[in-house]
Amino acid sequence: MVNSIGQMGNGEMGPPWLIPMLEADFFGPCSVHGDSHRSECNMFCLDCMGNAFCSYCLVDHKDHHVLQIRISSYHNVVRVSEIQKYIDISNIQTYIINSAKVVFLNERPQARLGKGVTNTCEICCRSLPDSFRFCSLGCKLNAIRKGDPMLTFAPRTNQGRGELVGGSRSDELSTPNKIQREPFFNRLMNGLTISLPPVDHHDKKTDGEEKSQTASSEDGIGTNFSPSTLLVYNHHNSRKRKGVPRRAPFY
Repeated sequence: MVNSIGQMGNGEMGPPWLIPMLEADFFGPCSVHGDSHRSECNMFCLDCMGNAFCSYCLVDHKDHHVLQIRISSYHNVVRVSEIQKYIDISNIQTYIINSAKVVFLNERPQARLGKGVTNTCEICCRSLPDSFRFCSLGCKLNAIRKGDPMLTFAPRTNQGRGELVGGSRSDELSTPNKIQREPFFNRLMNGLTISLPPVDHHDKKTDGEEKSQTASSEDGIGTNFSPSTLLVYNHHNSRKRKGVPRRAPFY
């Protein structure tokens, strides 16, 4: 069941608390606990929809829905795991910061775009991966204001379950755990074998028999590759000396 905090308002542009949160003044000193340690205003109450407050003011918002705002590169962010409980953040680029996926609150325009940029934010023209349309919650809100019927902040639910679906896709910068793999050459050599037929020096064969034996031995080399035995190597032949060198005759 969708929480009442996620219900839309303002002409279906978003929940009533979204615009006050985007316009709130975060990380300023708290007017009540300004002399206390770490009293910056980084909290926002979705029920009260007032201004930002510090962690010491949480006692006044008991049993309320509160979001903690963080800062990254001088811009305000909120964790995806917290915000997607109430609104749909699909089409917005997410980032991994301090091992947590976050989304920016307001637009972040770029002065100049880099070379080879193929996709940008539809509102502030910030460069984006091809799978995203907006760089922040504010940019998606402005696109909804322009009348895009395909966009909404209404949280989606799984049919039959009533579970919220955040709709976020990570671009990135989410790095999967690296899987250590054995080099292909080592794996190949560990399972490779070359079986040579035994050579009997006491039997004398004719030229035709020797040719047929050579052909059969070559066929055996090509078909006796097995991953269960090790590579066979003849060390005796590797230490065999060459014959005595002979000088070419002079004419």
